Amino acid sequence: MRPTRRGVAVVATLAFSWLMAWQYGSRSLSAIVFPLVIALLAAAVTVARTEAPTVTRTPVEPGFVGETRTVETAIEPNAPLSATVSDRVGASGLAVDGTENTAETTISASDRFRYDVRLEARGEHAVGPISVVVTDLLGLTKRRFEDDQTTSVLVFPKIYDLTGGSNPELQAIAAAADREHRGEFDHLREYVRGDSLRDVHWKSAAKRPDDELIVKEFDDDGDRGAISIAAECPPGYEDEMATAVASVGTYLLEQGVPVGVVLPEATRAPANGRAHQRAMLRALAVVEAGELDDRTKADADVLIRSDTTGTTVLVDGREIPFDRLRGRSSRSESPGGETRPAETDGEPPEVRS
Repeated sequence: MRPTRRGVAVVATLAFSWLMAWQYGSRSLSAIVFPLVIALLAAAVTVARTEAPTVTRTPVEPGFVGETRTVETAIEPNAPLSATVSDRVGASGLAVDGTENTAETTISASDRFRYDVRLEARGEHAVGPISVVVTDLLGLTKRRFEDDQTTSVLVFPKIYDLTGGSNPELQAIAAAADREHRGEFDHLREYVRGDSLRDVHWKSAAKRPDDELIVKEFDDDGDRGAISIAAECPPGYEDEMATAVASVGTYLLEQGVPVGVVLPEATRAPANGRAHQRAMLRALAVVEAGELDDRTKADADVLIRSDTTGTTVLVDGREIPFDRLRGRSSRSESPGGETRPAETDGEPPEVRS
């Protein structure tokens, strides 16, 4: 417990009054000294008997970079009080009013403390602990209570809309799903640009005098196969990698393709639907740098790498710069082209299950 500035002024006034009383007598100062002493003692007793308020933090919905979320905390004291509440916001990744990292307000009695934070960077960020400074009704003394609870705020990576990118290259990515789910072998035909080298029938091609390639054609039963996306990057390029995986994965899910992801420290089995996309985004929100083994990279249908040269998407031995796939967003778009899939509720874009 400590005196406030007003309390310090009262103590200083009492000290001065006592000094004057010692010099000139106390009779004329009694009307000033005794009320101040009583007020100061009452304030000290009131604050000393105050118990720590009950603090209940409300979970914060995950969101995308650039969005805003409301942090809400219920503060319930055992008796009516006047208090100043401040909540510590993570030094990076979140911002209050654009720059500050502390939210502060004054409350009385039971109240709910609310403020907005801007999601500035991908990752899992902490809000809290909260500090409640209780004062008496006259504002002479104060007491600080610290609550150790924190709230986690998960920020998903940016998602770019790929539908405005290079169509042949997007078709190459989507075609990887068709290769994983084929009907029975139907016939051989001549190679055309865009065919996968995996489908080349080398034995038949070797017999042709003109060196033209021959590919295998399969019956199409109408279903789409699953695609496995593997991703890796050195330290410092996690955000670029996460953005590329989230964008490519979302594009494929919207095409009805089950998608699985293999990250340096996490794996999600192929699936589709909104719940699966959300699980994928949660993994990408906290993904860290790392390298995959050669077997994992070879087994992946799509391999995404981010490094000093940029972010590339490898499909069938073809290296596609992610910047070329990005194109222009056809949905809600900010300067820079990234898609804000759900500005109202933070949900990822709807995908078909």
